[in-house]
Amino acid sequence: MKDRITYFAYASAWRVVRILPEQAAYSFFDAIASYIYKRNGKAVNRLRSNYRRIHPEMSESELDVLTIQGMRSYLRYWCDTFRFPSWTKESVIESTTTDNENFLRDPVRDGRGVIVALPHAGNWDHAGAYFCSTGTPLTTVAEHLKPEKLFRKFLEYRTAMGFEVLDLNSRSVATLSQRLRQGKLVALVADRDLTASGIEVNFGGGVAKFPAGPALLAIKTGAPLITAYVKYEGSGIRIIFEGEIEVPFTGSDTEKAIAMTQVVADRFYKQIFQATSDWHMLQRIWIDE
Repeated sequence: MKDRITYFAYASAWRVVRILPEQAAYSFFDAIASYIYKRNGKAVNRLRSNYRRIHPEMSESELDVLTIQGMRSYLRYWCDTFRFPSWTKESVIESTTTDNENFLRDPVRDGRGVIVALPHAGNWDHAGAYFCSTGTPLTTVAEHLKPEKLFRKFLEYRTAMGFEVLDLNSRSVATLSQRLRQGKLVALVADRDLTASGIEVNFGGGVAKFPAGPALLAIKTGAPLITAYVKYEGSGIRIIFEGEIEVPFTGSDTEKAIAMTQVVADRFYKQIFQATSDWHMLQRIWIDE
């Protein structure tokens, strides 16, 4: 019954929110964010705790302001998600600004393929749709959600934007490697991994686990690994790219992956510190807590 209710709620939102006037829809989701914040539940407390790790210098009142801003940004992501099927290709492109886009375009143009690692920030689906809309389709992976019908709904949603979405399992690594050798773009959200295979990194002065996949794919295939941060600006998004993370000359593949993943963590922290409210991390990330 719970699974049916969850699916019905999401499916209904995809139908209803997209037909609301734009201003009314986003105002409504702002109101939902305020309501969730006032209830001060588990998700809000986790977001506040994560923001405290990024900004230990903040007073409690400053942290409260940042947390409500973060919840509004997070609900904006969901409003975008439910309205996205009605967006035109032109509106996707016009609402996207990029910095250093050549870091992604050049390897794809040269047939090398490229891996872009990014955190849960801004609207990463919007960013992916931008590249699909401008002739660079991407491959990514998704954790298998429950209920199954909801997972299939999200799969359908992202496929409609031009994504190739792989179920996160042992076979997906081989497919990602194949796509990179074909000169394709692989985009991976890479700021949280609590599995046994995650790599421990120094993140904001504490110990967190990041996935090893992006670095290992770069080591195994020779495709460049770059990073991106997506943040909201006005009525759209800005994607900030940083260049290739070099594979170390010495050490085992594991040692190389550790060094490269630390660079990913350092870049993420720098961008998150500057645009914290757009980092939608409502789960535990630091393992030293």
